[in-house]
Amino acid sequence: MGIGLIGGKGGMLCEANVVPLIDILLVLLIIFMAVCPQMKYGLPADSPEPAETGPKTPPPSVIVVQVFGDGTLRINQDPVQWQDLQGRLTEIFKMRASRVAFVRGDSALEFGEIARAIDVMRGSGIMTVGLMTPELEIAR
Repeated sequence: MGIGLIGGKGGMLCEANVVPLIDILLVLLIIFMAVCPQMKYGLPADSPEPAETGPKTPPPSVIVVQVFGDGTLRINQDPVQWQDLQGRLTEIFKMRASRVAFVRGDSALEFGEIARAIDVMRGSGIMTVGLMTPELEIAR
């Protein structure tokens, strides 16, 4: 607090010294600027690169979980139910060294269903889940 005299009457004026408060604010701002870029948000996802040439169906080594608009699922063209999805994926990846799979969804499907499939895939031990988009399908 600073006390200053104003005028010739000898009246007192009390003012708050805000310089230390500004110093603290600047230090906190610098700390948050340094910490925030290191925080990660969301689900990690990989998207495959479009192939120059090749077959329209993925090779057997690539596992693709397809989620259709009517709620049905397929693992590489084999139909599967939601309750059996985790068990089938665990069985498929039991002897594989690479734990990478892709998920493909219909365009009319809400992302909540895709996120549900990703969650089941992560629960079955798949470390990397990639998203297949219509643009990548056209490029193939």
